Amino acid sequence: MFGYAPKLPIHRDSKDGFTLIKSIPESVKQNLKNLVLTAPGERIMDPNFGVGIRGWLFQQNTQEVQDQIEDRVLRQVKRYMPFVQIRQIRFGEAIDIPEKLFIQIEFSVEGQPVIDILQLVV
Repeated sequence: MFGYAPKLPIHRDSKDGFTLIKSIPESVKQNLKNLVLTAPGERIMDPNFGVGIRGWLFQQNTQEVQDQIEDRVLRQVKRYMPFVQIRQIRFGEAIDIPEKLFIQIEFSVEGQPVIDILQLVV
């Protein structure tokens, strides 16, 4: 069966062998999540790849830190995913775990009529 990529985390699927991503927006969302979660230097052969959101793990949730994260996300998306338009990045505290940072990235994909949201709790 046709698919763009294996869906992460990888799971067995009786139909395709492994669960596959079967739409462009879903594939872009998974790739954006990987870009945000990957630390610079973690990807082999491309030490500049990745936002490295966990690098801000023990920082105070201040406007300055949020601006740094937003700038890093925008620069990485512009370089590695230029077909993605970041519409808005919102920050907050996770409702059930106040010491964690909640990040919501609203984005659209060139040529696709869909606006999607990636939500992460770090």
